[in-house]
Amino acid sequence: MATGKINVSVENIFPLIKKFLYSDHEIFLRELISNATDATLKLKHLSSIGEAKVKYDNPLIEIKVDKDKKRIRIIDQGIGMTEEEVKKYINEVAFSGAEEFLDKYKDAGKDAGIIGHFGLGFYSAFMVAEKVEIITKSFKDEPAVHWVCDGSPEFTLKEAKKKDRGTEIVLHVAEDSTEFLEDSKIRELLTKYNKFMPIPIKFGTKTETLPKPEDAKEEDPAPTQEVDDIINNPEPAWTKKPADLKDEDYNSFYRELYPMQFEEPLFNIHLNVDYPFNLTGILYFPKLTNDLNIQKDRIQLYQNQVFVTDNVEGIVPEFLTMLRGVIDSPDIPLNVSRSYLQADGAVKKISSYISKKVADKLSSLFKSNREDFEQKWNDIKVVIEYGMLSEDKFFEKSDKFALYPTVDGKFFTFEELQNTLKDNQTDKDGKLVVLYASDKEAQHSYIEATKAKGYEVLLMDSPIISHLMQKLETSKENLSFARVDADHLDNLIKKEDTTISKLSDEEKDSLKADLEKVITDKGYTIQMEAMDSSASPFIITEPEFMRRMKEMQQTGGGGGMFGMGNMPEMYNLIVNTNHELVGEILSTKTAKKRERLINQSLDLARLSKGLLKGEELTNFISRSYEMIK
Repeated sequence: MATGKINVSVENIFPLIKKFLYSDHEIFLRELISNATDATLKLKHLSSIGEAKVKYDNPLIEIKVDKDKKRIRIIDQGIGMTEEEVKKYINEVAFSGAEEFLDKYKDAGKDAGIIGHFGLGFYSAFMVAEKVEIITKSFKDEPAVHWVCDGSPEFTLKEAKKKDRGTEIVLHVAEDSTEFLEDSKIRELLTKYNKFMPIPIKFGTKTETLPKPEDAKEEDPAPTQEVDDIINNPEPAWTKKPADLKDEDYNSFYRELYPMQFEEPLFNIHLNVDYPFNLTGILYFPKLTNDLNIQKDRIQLYQNQVFVTDNVEGIVPEFLTMLRGVIDSPDIPLNVSRSYLQADGAVKKISSYISKKVADKLSSLFKSNREDFEQKWNDIKVVIEYGMLSEDKFFEKSDKFALYPTVDGKFFTFEELQNTLKDNQTDKDGKLVVLYASDKEAQHSYIEATKAKGYEVLLMDSPIISHLMQKLETSKENLSFARVDADHLDNLIKKEDTTISKLSDEEKDSLKADLEKVITDKGYTIQMEAMDSSASPFIITEPEFMRRMKEMQQTGGGGGMFGMGNMPEMYNLIVNTNHELVGEILSTKTAKKRERLINQSLDLARLSKGLLKGEELTNFISRSYEMIK
């Protein structure tokens, strides 16, 4: 038997490991299973090229917990180690790596980052164990060895009786880590970190129900058998070729990733690239709500099938963090800060690749089945509009598939929209005016008036639409968007011909003075307009620019510089000087009747705008009944 001292200058390296990495101590199991996986895959490679004269068969990794003896065992059937290799890889490499890690990061305290990102994860065992044993036998024809270390730099190394190839790590769990002796805790960690590891992981057994024999009676119980409980799927869908997968395989994998999601995804995008970096994965478009905040942290990041994090910001373009799925890449430098990640050239390439791949897939889906794409538009538009806003290259590509739906359920691409509207909705200055509604019910009367003129009305109701319209107006020539209630229709699309007013300028001034006496609410700017006599007498509009700036500030950015978040609501009250009722208000001799006509007309306009509520609505209804008695 040999004894020795690990060659490190930091005498108390083990307490340091525990102290500085305590916040991440649960990852010890992930690290030890990753090592076992590497050892098994190395054996597979060596046997495939004839360097290891052993049968590879179907090896697995087994986890055993002995609560009474306070032990956790991780057993693999991999490459194993000789005595020399234990001395080299455990006593020298692992612990010099641990020391280097601590020298670099001990001042950073608990924010140092996850230990396993450094690829020298063996020493994470000492985060939960007071003593660690390694019993290992190499695939080479050499004796098995037994290494023991009790958490000090002292170790012992002796020959072992182990007959089977592979390595067994025995953790003697410390008093402050006994939670890891609970089967439920180990199962939770295996499911979290090792669910898709490439080697089967056994954790106990489970009872499996077998089919009943043909001659069995109905009341006879079905036979059962005990089988290995394999907790992982070693061949998840993203590791396979797209050609080998059907729609049901993708949907089945989605349910495996998100067992509590009961809706099927709308479609998926299979990522697979090996140059200039390695990346595989599957992204799913789920049905999305209009709430942008609850969607994030659904994409899982793996490194060689080992779970790392579900915070993929900086790796996946921000607009795609609302999707779900898996990305697996060995090329992402995980041992650095997130700010470094966002500036890293390789990560930027990965991010732009994913963005391009998503744009290409959307374009292809649109071309191959436009009708289906239109049906799904409402569920995916938030992601696409967010992408158009935040990524210039995605914005350029979006012309092929971004849709602009109308209130009547038609869908246009931008080019189709231009061609459809240009003859009818170009104003006297040559600008194309796109009219839209954000709420079909609330803006119904405005929509109907607009359609009566033969104009198309888009339905644009996502939470970031004000930002997107601003971007489109600055990116495309001679284009403006106007909500149908932003002004009188003739003002929204100004043509050369103007309607002549039935009232003289003096009569208009007199009428305006009468209105201002009755309408004392400072939120209304009264405008006299000569309109078609069939148009409403009073119309309430909201100026497009002011309203849009407020909306943009509420969803972040845009109007913030104007300080409009706390501004009172501002409306225009447009009075149709050609309407019969307006003429009657002007010619009424008694002030009381004039006031009643003005208030009733104003309240009707407010009602059509959805502004009449509470006590005012009650009073309006009561007053209306009085008028029709």
